[in-house]
Order: sequence, then structure tokens, then C-alpha cells
Amino acid sequence: MTALSNHETIAVIGSGAMGSGIAQVAACAGHPVWLYDAKDGAAAQGRANILASLDRLVSKGKVNEDERNTIASRISVASSLSVMTDARLVIEAIVENLEVKRAVFSELEGIVSPSCILATNTSSLSVTAIAAGLEFPGRLAGFHFFNPAPIMKLVEIVSGLASEPTTLDTLYDTALAWGKEPVRATSTPGFIVNRVARPFYAEALRLLEEGAASVATIDAVIKESGGFRMGPFELMDLIGHDVNFAVTRSVFEAYFGDPRFRPSLTQQELIAAGWLGRKTGRGFYNYTADAPQQSPDTASPSQIPAFVVIEGNLGPAEALVGELEAKGLMTVTREAGTGHIRIPGATLALSDGRTATSRATGGDRPDLILFDLALDYTKASRIAIAPADQAPSSALSAALGLFQSLGMAVSVIDDVPGLIVLRTLAMLANEGAEAALQQVASPTDIDRAMTLGVNYPRGPLSWADQIGAARILTVLENLQMSYGDDRYRASQFLRRSVNAQHSLHPQASPDAIN
Repeated sequence: MTALSNHETIAVIGSGAMGSGIAQVAACAGHPVWLYDAKDGAAAQGRANILASLDRLVSKGKVNEDERNTIASRISVASSLSVMTDARLVIEAIVENLEVKRAVFSELEGIVSPSCILATNTSSLSVTAIAAGLEFPGRLAGFHFFNPAPIMKLVEIVSGLASEPTTLDTLYDTALAWGKEPVRATSTPGFIVNRVARPFYAEALRLLEEGAASVATIDAVIKESGGFRMGPFELMDLIGHDVNFAVTRSVFEAYFGDPRFRPSLTQQELIAAGWLGRKTGRGFYNYTADAPQQSPDTASPSQIPAFVVIEGNLGPAEALVGELEAKGLMTVTREAGTGHIRIPGATLALSDGRTATSRATGGDRPDLILFDLALDYTKASRIAIAPADQAPSSALSAALGLFQSLGMAVSVIDDVPGLIVLRTLAMLANEGAEAALQQVASPTDIDRAMTLGVNYPRGPLSWADQIGAARILTVLENLQMSYGDDRYRASQFLRRSVNAQHSLHPQASPDAIN
């Protein structure tokens, strides 16, 4: 272990929510902490905010008064950077401005000891660029916490081009000693989380712009079928559209206009209107007291089908067979077939990235209704379905009755490629695969980062392995064929894994890569 001793001083520059949170984490771990902010009175206010946070922990019984007072006694307000001569680690958490950060670290080099580690909490700027110009750039690395720092476990340890292994190892082990879950990443735009998460927002925005479904419907399907804690529109409103759009735009520009990261005109319009989300009272949702609640589109009850015929293996949706049988529906299974559910008046199939209309035109029956992926069909409370343009209304009614018989709310959406959950997962897995290909991080750390940093129900790579990497590749190829957009190009990491029949995630079962 190369973790810093808790007797060594930590300095935090920037006393906003993130800086104060990091200072609290270090103080709770036993370190003496300097808290500094260039704005008059800001560091004192930051310390007061930490004490208020500690008081809340006391009221909840998580710490006692003596512990609270001991932690508080470790935090001192610094009047200037010059008092940080005894710091063993300085963590910068100030404005996301490259020149400002460079100036701070340049000044620090003349103050701190040669053994002091310099760390930046930047979420979007190049660690390499921040370190450039320092006399000893090897002692600077990224130490990226997630808000709120005292609660969120994930910390990205980000290596710049010059970062020394000992610097990175010390930060990694110190994060562990502080009770965090560190992952290693290289200094590329967005690091792990802010890069791999882009499709979660981007695909929802594109679905909305195409008229696939309403904001509330897309959010409900992502949560109730996909198992995510928040829908993409809820989350963008919470983050703030100015912040979310700025991250997307910075990643897009840093990758020289790669269409995978193309920003949304819809989100840009929200910013132009000043509708930034919760903090302004309006975003995709209206948060004013008298605003009507936005509810997902849910189909009215329909008649339960008399019997069900399962043709072939349903793949990720195979659990539906047991659910149908458990509900007492007369169910016949036939080994021959290509994964269809036949009921009187309708044919149902899991989406493969093509539209129902194109599949009906290309050989499927005209009464085709596609249904979306679910994280767990035995627990999903909602499902999205889309009818082919050729399908009669009776086919849609029959499909509604089938899923309603399983206790699911059903949202009928427009016939868009990949529907909602499947399309979102395919793009998240693809971006995770591309990050692994470019050696931004290991597949294990990518999955850990996405579950710990943004609370995804599963890491996108292990989830893709579970439903079949080859299936994800097919979905992406069909999406690219449907749109003719390089945004959906499949990662070579994914293609190679499929061709070699290797898992995307090393801890996944080899049986899951069919």
C-alpha cells in the first residue's frame, strides 16, 4: 500500500460543493485539511457547509458529537496558497478553465515540497494539458470525484502523458483508504463516465426528436423496463442542461466532430430559452407548483389472448415463456422457428435494430409487433412495443393483451429502429467497447465506473455479454443501415470479440457470447 498516512496534510483548492465535499472526505479519513478559495469568504462558507453536513450525520446517528467535533477540528481555512507548504497532496477543484488551473498549479510548484502530489478534479479538461509547463509534470494526475463526494464511491484516477506510476498508485491507494472505489483511466475526453454515458442522453434526445415517444414515456420505459434509476430526461434536468450540453459539446469537439458525440439541437434550444432544468424550475419537465404532471403514455386494457405459440428461442426474452406459463396461458413451444411469439391475430418479436415495417416488408408477417428489451422480464413493470405500418389495429390489440396479462403497463411507441432500451444499451455497450479499444480503461473498470458513478443497473459490457455480444453487433449494424449515420458504427473491439467468441467483459460467462 502506498496510501498517504492520515497524519499527512491534504489541501483542497476550491470550496464549492465538490471542493468542500472532497475536504470532508479527507477530514473524515483522519487528515488535517487546508481549504482555500480565491473568493473572499468562500472557504469559510465552505467549511460552514461541511459542518452543517456533519450535523446532519449526527442527527441521523451516523456519527456522534465527539466524532463530529474531531472531524471539524481537522479542517482549517487557508488565507492563501502560501500556507500549504506542509501539504502532501493538493487537490484542485476550481472552475473548468485550462489557463486558470495551469496558473494555480504553476504557483503551487513554488510553494509545496518536491514530494507533494498535485491532483486535479477536472471532469472534462486534459490532465496532460493541465500538467504541461510544470517543472515536474509527473507528480500531477487526475483525481476525479463524483458529486456529492462524501456519498459517491467512484473516483477516476486519470493519468496524463507525464504522470508517474508512483503518483497514480499513491492516489489509487489513498482513494481506497478513504473508502472510495477507484478506477484507472487515461487522459482522454470525458475519461470513462462522461464519455461512455453520452449515448444515454443522445439516444433519448434523438428518439424524442423523431417523435418516437413523449419525454415521460421514454423515461418510464428506461426505468421500468431497463432498470435504470432515473430516465435520461429526468437526469438531464437534474444535472442542468447548461452543464450536460457543455460536456457533450466539449467531448464532441475534442474528438474532432465524431458523430457519436453529436450534440442535440433540442437541448440547445432549452438552453437558449433558459430552461436549464430543476435549478430554473423548467427543463423537459415543468417543476413549478401548479404545473400539470407529465405521465407516460399507457395503453388501455385489451383482451388476453386465448393461447400462445413460442417458435424457437426468444434469446434475452426467453424468461417470458415461464411468465406466460405461470399466468396460466395455454402455451405451446416449438423448437423450430426464429424467435417469434404467435398469438391469434399477431406475431411478436424482440427488436433487432430494424423497424417492424422493414421486417414485415422483408419477410416477416404483416401483423408484426416488435417489443423492447427488458433488464429482467420477470420484474419489468412496463414494456414498449411498436407495430409495423402494415399491421392491422387488431394485431396491436392482441399484443397489448399479451403483455398486460403479465402485469405490465404497455407503451405503444412509433416504429423506430431499436426501440428504446435495446437501442440505448447497444450504444452504451459500443461506447464502452470503444473506450476499451482505445485503452482508456480496462473493461472491468469501465463497467465498475458506470455502475458506481451513474448507478447503471449493470455495467454496459457485462450486460451486452449477458444478452449476447453478437446480438448487440447486429443491432448496431441494423441501426447504421437504417440511418446511414456513422454515429452507429460498431467498435472494432466489439467485432473482434464476436468473431473470436470472446466476452467483452473478462468476468462474464463464456456461455453468454452467442
